[in-house]
Amino acid sequence: MRFAPATVLINEQGDILYITGRTGKYLEPSAGKANMNIYAMAREGLSIYLMGAIRKAKQNYEPVILHNIKVGTNGGTQYVDVTIQHIEKPNSIKGTIMIVFSDVAPIKKYKKLSANSVVQTSDLHQAEIEIELQRANEELQSTREEMQTSQEELKSTNEELQSSNEELQSANEELTTSKEEMQSLNEELQTVNVEMQCKINDFVQADNDMKNLLNATDIATLFLDKELNIRSYTDKISKIIKLRKSDVGRPFTEMVSDLLYPEIADHAKEVMRTLIFKETDISASDERWFTVRIMPYRTDNDHINGLVITFIDISVAKKLEAELNKTIHLLQNKKHKKL
Repeated sequence: MRFAPATVLINEQGDILYITGRTGKYLEPSAGKANMNIYAMAREGLSIYLMGAIRKAKQNYEPVILHNIKVGTNGGTQYVDVTIQHIEKPNSIKGTIMIVFSDVAPIKKYKKLSANSVVQTSDLHQAEIEIELQRANEELQSTREEMQTSQEELKSTNEELQSSNEELQSANEELTTSKEEMQSLNEELQTVNVEMQCKINDFVQADNDMKNLLNATDIATLFLDKELNIRSYTDKISKIIKLRKSDVGRPFTEMVSDLLYPEIADHAKEVMRTLIFKETDISASDERWFTVRIMPYRTDNDHINGLVITFIDISVAKKLEAELNKTIHLLQNKKHKKL
C-alpha cells in the first residue's frame, strides 16, 4: 500500500464508502456535524471540478480524467490529476464511483533570470498562462455542463410537477363527479326511503284494518303456512286453542285445544294436497259446538301459501236442534199412545 495512490470509493450520492492511501491533501472534514460526503470534504480548488466530473462519469463506464488541478493544502498548493471511474464490475460494488488522486509536479519558476534565459522564462510564463486558461476553460465547461444538467433537471421536475398537477386536477374532477353522484344517489335513497316508509305505513294500516275486520266478525280464525306452522290468528281463537304471541311459527298441532277433533292434522294435510276445502261440525270438551272449515290460503297471483281454518260457534243452533228433536220425539210418543 506504500506506492498505491490515494483513492476513495463513493456511492451515487457522493457518500464515502471506503478510503485507501493518504487523502488528507485532497479531503478534509467539514466544520460542524460530521459529514462523510465527497462534496463537503473536497479541499479548495477541487470541489468545483468534482461535481461536474462525477456527473459525467455516471453517464457511462468510461474514466473521466482531470489534469493539473490546483488544490489548496494547509496554506500551500498542490497540483493533482484526478481519475473518476464509474464501477461496472463486480456486482457487489456495481454502481459505485472510484476517485483516484495522483500528485503531479508544479511548473518550475525561476526567481533570477539571466540575459540568456529570457526566452525560456517567457516560454514558461506562457505555459503557465496556457494552463490557467485551460483550467479556466475546464471550469467554464464544467459550469456550463452543471447549468445544462440543472436546467434539464429543472425541466424534468417542472414536467413532473405539471403532470402531477394534471393528475391532481383530474383526481379533483373525479372526486367532484363522485361527490355529485353520491349526492344524487343520496337524494334517490332518501326518496326511496320516504316511499318505503309510506308503504310500511300503508301496510301497517292495512294490517290493522284486517285485524279489526277479522275480530269484528267474531269468528275464530287461524292462518297456517305450508308447513302447517302458525302464521297469525284472531283474538277469538284463544277461547278455543291456548295460543300466545310467542307461539307464532310453531306447529299448530302442538297447541292445547278444547276441541274433540283428533283428525284435524290429517284433514289439514288432505286439504293442502287436494286444495279442496273441508267442513266438519266438532264438539268441544265444554259442550260447545263449532263448524270447522279448512280452506287453502290463496295469494293475489293465485298461489297456495298455506291454510285458513275458521271455527264458527254453532252451540246455540245445536242446542235448539236438540230441543227440537226432543219436542218432536215427545209429540211422536203422544201420538203413538192415542193410537
